[in-house]
Amino acid sequence: MKKRAKSAYIAIAAICAVFGALGQLFFKIGSANVSFNILSWIFNFYVVAGVVFYALATIVFIMVLKKAELSLLYPVVATSYIWVAIFSIFIIKESLSLLNWLGFLLIIGGVSLTSLKK
Repeated sequence: MKKRAKSAYIAIAAICAVFGALGQLFFKIGSANVSFNILSWIFNFYVVAGVVFYALATIVFIMVLKKAELSLLYPVVATSYIWVAIFSIFIIKESLSLLNWLGFLLIIGGVSLTSLKK
């Protein structure tokens, strides 16, 4: 695989990670107004937005899997944990511990290592 194409596929996988994280964020916000009544889910803007972001992430990821190896792309999707944390801090005002930040550094290191040449 050419280096330029590989970089493009990794970038697309990163976008999928962001979309998946946005889906989680919308699920969290929408969860405040859901019950066991299915209508509370269907008519909840945030839950529906979360489903849309998840669906987009899934569709785009499946398409990029046609072109690149799963072992290259999936670690990039793991960065969704980091995106969720960033969105949680700035949008819903959650706080993170030092151990959380250490874990994120480990994820970034692992993703970097997996993207190196074989």
